[in-house]
Amino acid sequence: FCSQQEHAYPADELMPLTCRGRVRGQEPSRGDVDDALGKLVYTGTEHLLTVVFQVLNKTKEFEEAVKKVIKDVNLDNDIVVSVFETNIRVLGGLLGGHSVAIMLKEKGEYMQWYNGELLHMAKELGYKLLPAFNTTSGLPYPRVNLKFGVRHPEARTGTETDTCTACAGTLILEFAALSRFTGTSIFEEYARKALDFIWEKRQRSSNLVGVTINIHTGDWVRKDSGVGAGIDSYYEYLLKAYVLLGDDSFLERFNTHYDAIMRYISQPPLLLDVHIHKPMLNARTWMDSLLAFFPGLQVLKGDIRPAIETHEMLYQVIKKHNFLPEAFTTDFRVHWAQHPLRPEFAESTYFLYKATGDPYYLEVGKTLIENLNKYARVPCGFAAMKDVRTGSHEDRMDSFFLAEMFKYLYLLFADKEDMIFDIEDYIFTTEAHLLPLWLSTTNQTISKKNTSTEYTELDDSNFDWTCPNTQILFPNDPMFAQSIREPLKNVVDKSCPRGISRVEESLGSGPKPPLRARDFMASNPEHLEILKKMGVSLIHLKDGRVQLVQHAVQAASSLDAEDGLRFMQEMIELSSQQQKEQQLPPRAVQIVSHPFFGRVVLTAGPAQFGMDLSKHKAGTRGFVATIKPYNGCSEITNPEAVKEKIALMQRGQCMFAEKARNIQKAGAIGGIVIDDNEGSSSDTAPLFQMAGDGKNTDDITIPMLFLFNKEGNIILDAIREYEAVEVLLSDKAKDRATIFKGKMIPNYIIDSNLEMENMDQKSSESDSHKPNSEEAPSDSQDAGAVGEEPEGGGESSAVGDPDPLSPASTASASVSMAEEDPHTSGPTEASAPEPACTPGDSQPQEQNTQTEATSKAHWDSKVQPMESILADWNEDIEAFEMMEKDEL
Repeated sequence: FCSQQEHAYPADELMPLTCRGRVRGQEPSRGDVDDALGKLVYTGTEHLLTVVFQVLNKTKEFEEAVKKVIKDVNLDNDIVVSVFETNIRVLGGLLGGHSVAIMLKEKGEYMQWYNGELLHMAKELGYKLLPAFNTTSGLPYPRVNLKFGVRHPEARTGTETDTCTACAGTLILEFAALSRFTGTSIFEEYARKALDFIWEKRQRSSNLVGVTINIHTGDWVRKDSGVGAGIDSYYEYLLKAYVLLGDDSFLERFNTHYDAIMRYISQPPLLLDVHIHKPMLNARTWMDSLLAFFPGLQVLKGDIRPAIETHEMLYQVIKKHNFLPEAFTTDFRVHWAQHPLRPEFAESTYFLYKATGDPYYLEVGKTLIENLNKYARVPCGFAAMKDVRTGSHEDRMDSFFLAEMFKYLYLLFADKEDMIFDIEDYIFTTEAHLLPLWLSTTNQTISKKNTSTEYTELDDSNFDWTCPNTQILFPNDPMFAQSIREPLKNVVDKSCPRGISRVEESLGSGPKPPLRARDFMASNPEHLEILKKMGVSLIHLKDGRVQLVQHAVQAASSLDAEDGLRFMQEMIELSSQQQKEQQLPPRAVQIVSHPFFGRVVLTAGPAQFGMDLSKHKAGTRGFVATIKPYNGCSEITNPEAVKEKIALMQRGQCMFAEKARNIQKAGAIGGIVIDDNEGSSSDTAPLFQMAGDGKNTDDITIPMLFLFNKEGNIILDAIREYEAVEVLLSDKAKDRATIFKGKMIPNYIIDSNLEMENMDQKSSESDSHKPNSEEAPSDSQDAGAVGEEPEGGGESSAVGDPDPLSPASTASASVSMAEEDPHTSGPTEASAPEPACTPGDSQPQEQNTQTEATSKAHWDSKVQPMESILADWNEDIEAFEMMEKDEL
């Protein structure tokens, strides 16, 4: 708190490693993470107004904090913020602070000057959030401009179509409290309408909801369902809305959902995501850390046994890694290694202790505090963990850490006499702000719905119409919880034996390697210096890969040589593990605009994120545009040129996923990353797959493909010559009938297709010769037929189609088709370059001896400019000729 005041106030967040404040726009963008920052003094409104008083009972400091926030917080910023985050953090903080202020004023000692200033600010903010609800469904846009709203020309938002279920369903507590405090019903009405719509759109057979929903149509965009990220607080607010507002319909909905959760998602002690339409089928094999709130919600529900089981499993994971990884697998291995100091596990620990009275949960809380002090504490605060396996830090301390973590830990250890108010008179919001329960009888402007006909009849004795009373739920018998925990005591170690962590190594309990293979980055100068000291040299290969070689005699010492050997062994194991991962097949980039018309097909590497082209047979089609900056590692400065187009960018300087997010934000419908290694080509280098950034990449919905330098230059050259170049991104090349379906097909393409049919009937070549005889059915088609798919499934892999790069030859093609008889004409010497043919390829030429001289004379004047191009592409054509039919 002192560091926040000294180094960061009034910034949104404290950066604890560099001891300064994080102000949006002044620090490098972190993408969607920064949507939570609105220049609103988040930590001030969250921490100063709640933690200072409610946890530490510092009433004088609280009074000063209120004055500071009233003076410094500006709600009229021209900035786009997350509706969800602004609601739970800022609006919730203002309302929680107002609740405390009026209570203190009633006691007569402090806050006598207070006249509802925080409530006035909350109401102003509420009105600024309302434009986001201007949709036909009632679901809010995910973002809003605090000054201009949503659809205003200067708003820079309002084009989004999707939002997460939690984002739209976590509003009712704050909005209803604002309505009850002020007597203005519109806020509660809007929040209720959003909840009603989500309830109506639930999957009726499973009673589950998806992660992401279209705010206009109500269609589920992501159909997986769980209790973690994207859905978590929707369930929380259904139950708590019943507690705060006393409306039976909220409890009925929660009970219906809860029955489905326990039927499908709960697999004690695990909570695994499933498909809403096929709830018996798991959607993934890992869990995210946000589900750690769920045991606490189960305590509020009164279902203690599964709460104890899941909490114990999570605690075992924490004991293994010191913190709860952002995601971990079903065998408790790290999936995402970050830990941004999330408080959900501490919240569940507090509620379980309240329900059971078991001192075991005090020991759990003690472990959390010790780990925070031992591993996360830095001179200016507490730093998020970048990797729980290595103990590395991130210059980040989110406001929820102060608003929630310390509050729950303080309440866990506080005795009743330590509190100057009764905590049972309040309910916690999802951000741990306190709202008074007396709001349920104040300004009731919304009629309660209590019709049970629209809810599933549930035969479960757990479902009562009152919240469980923790004083009589259990006789505070510690043995009850212990008997449930005991079978889970070693569940993590049995599945995933504990090894020596990097943090323990640094503390002296094992040898400390100077560099681990998983941490190595070839672009890091410090890492390269360490490698040199260990006798490891790095060689950059032509295809963009790097090769590591160790010479022990070149190491600085024998110990360094041992470290180098250990590093190389780790790198070999890491490389082997990566090779075992599922490999995606290559994709195709097909140039379909004039004068190519689908004859140039480039082999492209796939991405492990974004649209799966194998599931979208039509592919993605659009004109290409080069982005600025060309590396795509920051916000696109020419979005008008990229919107609704396929963006071209250069490899390097940042993660592929970051490039994808930047062009998607600019409005691109797809992306092509071109290798920056000069001369690299798909026929000499192995298939390249673009990996994610280690984080959740579900937000990337556009297709992304990778082209080596040589293939990428084909598109860039085409842009320079023809400007408007249209391509098709697909899982494999399409035949022309598919490409031009519903569109006007050039005459010479139609004629050439007829010619191919004729050639099929006349040709007696073997299968190995068919591509050569079919690819060039007439002198007007000659080299342009390379890469064509004759019968919808032929070879379509020609990177080097020389004909489309010559406007003159293309123009003459349509003329000569009209002049010559397609049934008598055949391929000429120019139709198929010599290197692309096998020794037995003389037959097609022998069939056309009567037209050969005429054809050659006709083409000599037009093919000459393409000879250099043909020479460059001979190797490419040879390589593709060797590939099997129907393969790229």
